[in-house]
This record gives sequence, structure tokens and C-alpha cells, in this order.
Amino acid sequence: MAELSFEEAEEALAGAEVVPLGEANLAEARELVSLCLATGVPAAIGSAEECRGSCAPGGCAPKVRILVRPADAKRVHELLRDRWLEMVRREGTLENARSSAPADPDGEPPCPACGTAAPLVDGACSDCGLQLE
Repeated sequence: MAELSFEEAEEALAGAEVVPLGEANLAEARELVSLCLATGVPAAIGSAEECRGSCAPGGCAPKVRILVRPADAKRVHELLRDRWLEMVRREGTLENARSSAPADPDGEPPCPACGTAAPLVDGACSDCGLQLE
């Protein structure tokens, strides 16, 4: 897909159903939205409704959400996974990190800590024990 501008994304999302993919600080949210736009996925930053004026003065930090169309959620998940794996690879903290999902679409996703792609044992990675559920 071709890269989108903020204006093109705003136009694509106008009147469309959008879902929040997560919350982040403003700088991180802008970076993630830019990643989406660079790959042709319309995305925007929205505010958290529950945070509007409900906090005491000097209370919680502002929350922003990354908003996309429901049909684009899987693609954004893949972008975020690949971004995370690239950061891990660059840092050298995960030996043999992969940049793509398992070949089998029904296969287990890799553990974010050790990269093992195997069924969980009592909600934890079967290799390193990281609790995932």
C-alpha cells in the first residue's frame, strides 16, 4: 500500500467505525500512527473518554489512543510485532529473533521473552516460564 498523509488518513477514517488499539503517551502514539501511515494503514490519535476532566487537578497523565478501522487491526498488530522483533534483534536480546509470524497460521505465536513458539503450560511459556495469560 502507498504511504498516507495525516490528511488522507483523516479523510479515510471520517465517518468510519474505528477501534482503539491501545493507549500510549503522545510521543509513542505519534510514532505508531506514523508507522501505520507509512504502510498505507489509516490511523489517528484519539483521547480516552474516561480521562476527560475526571481526574483531580494534577492527577493522571493524559492518555491517548491509537485508532484504526476494525479491518486494519490485524495489519497493525503485524506491524507492531515486526517493529518489536526488529528492536529486539537490534539490541541482541533475543537470539534468532524472527521478523514474521510462524509459517502455520494456526501455530503458536512466539513468546515475547524467549521466542519459543509452543503451547502454553498453565498460561506460561513452556520454555522460559513467562506468564502470558
